[in-house]
Amino acid sequence: MPLLAIETTCDETAAAVVSRSREVLSSVVASQEQIHARWHGVVPEVASRAHVERIVPVIDEAIERSGVGRRDLEAVAVAVRPGLVGSLLVGMSAAKMIAVAFDRPLIGYDHIAAHLYACRLADPHRMRYPCVGLVASGGHTSLLHVTSPLTMERLGGTIDDAIGEAFDKASSLLGLGYPGGPAIERAALEGNPQAFRFPRPLARDRTTLDMSFSGLKTALRYQVRPPGAAADTPPPVGARLHDLAASFQQAAVDTVVAKVRLAVEQTGCDLLAVGGGVTANSLLRASLAAYAAKAGIDLLLPPPELCTDNAAMGAIAWERIERGERDPLDLEVVPGLIRGSR
Repeated sequence: MPLLAIETTCDETAAAVVSRSREVLSSVVASQEQIHARWHGVVPEVASRAHVERIVPVIDEAIERSGVGRRDLEAVAVAVRPGLVGSLLVGMSAAKMIAVAFDRPLIGYDHIAAHLYACRLADPHRMRYPCVGLVASGGHTSLLHVTSPLTMERLGGTIDDAIGEAFDKASSLLGLGYPGGPAIERAALEGNPQAFRFPRPLARDRTTLDMSFSGLKTALRYQVRPPGAAADTPPPVGARLHDLAASFQQAAVDTVVAKVRLAVEQTGCDLLAVGGGVTANSLLRASLAAYAAKAGIDLLLPPPELCTDNAAMGAIAWERIERGERDPLDLEVVPGLIRGSR
């Protein structure tokens, strides 16, 4: 009997059906990219309203595609933290409704831990603990010491913008549209990543595993629109546009890789597990692969479809079920980041 997993932490409405053996029987994701494009970023209230409209059709489609009857589901899993409170509540409400209607256990799971569990789905034979985990997305940039699927300690992370948010703002400054990560990556293909010497804040500081991207974003802004320039200054075009995109992307990736290297050195782990939407970026993937090969450590990179927000990674709920755990129906969502061990 499989479980139904629901994911609504930000702006993707997702549902999946996953068997006890961790086989993904179906996975459906409804994106809100077009809805938020006009604002060049996610608007929380708009996101939660879109979830309300999409959640039932997405769940129905996931169950239909799986070939499993609703009464054949063993449990209902739902992401409860971290995320946008309105978005989380939509998924939670749907999960509780199904749990009550079919008298099935309700299992809450952590969105960050689930991103790393995608490595287990992609390559179950290579995933092992302890390891260093990197989650890089629109809302998170975190380095973690992972000792089991359900237990991790935060080593460091961004102290301001998440890397995905920085990509979105950079793309807006360059006039490239939304979502920013793919737009920056496309523009960077024709650019010189050494054309502009953008800062890598904290990258050389070996006393911390924290990162910062706001200064990098500000440096790009001053290249696009110097102090005193008119507010309607047009974005760059041609070779300058491509060079700015390439140099920005290189600086952001260099910052992450520098801290990953330090985290591996400090923990002594020989496996790096990676998750989150930004880890679909080809430069980041290639840079992490080059580092891992040079350092002699294993690298687990899920395929891009398991990096971006999805409900298949909600298979992590099986870990709790197999430990005999379930949650009460008064389970609450926990927006924002959870620091420390969990």
